[in-house]
Amino acid sequence: QGRLVESGGGLVQPGGSLRLSCVASGFTWDHYGVGWFRQAPGKDREGVSCSSSNDDNTEYTDSVKGRLPISRDYAKNTVYLKMDSLKPEDPAVYYCAIDPQFVQYCAIVSGPYEYWGQGTQVTVSS
Repeated sequence: QGRLVESGGGLVQPGGSLRLSCVASGFTWDHYGVGWFRQAPGKDREGVSCSSSNDDNTEYTDSVKGRLPISRDYAKNTVYLKMDSLKPEDPAVYYCAIDPQFVQYCAIVSGPYEYWGQGTQVTVSS
């Protein structure tokens, strides 16, 4: 059975930066579209960004466009979420998820994704 492991979360001041990583093992990485999601306390899980398995298509939720680019390293079976200009509304547990249906496109809705990581906490505080 495959596994996804996120890392890179932590405490950062408003306006600061982090880079989240999600390493996949046991999967043929280029067969899966990947998404980043986040869930803050008391709120529903929210789609942040995604990338199709061929990396030709990405999607972002409006609140993170231009700030949280997603990127993939196929050689390392890793997807990154570069978090720039962090805002007070960004703190949450961030999860990566993958699904083989997202070849030519992807979607930032959590329901279709089959495999999930355990999450990494991002805290923004001065």
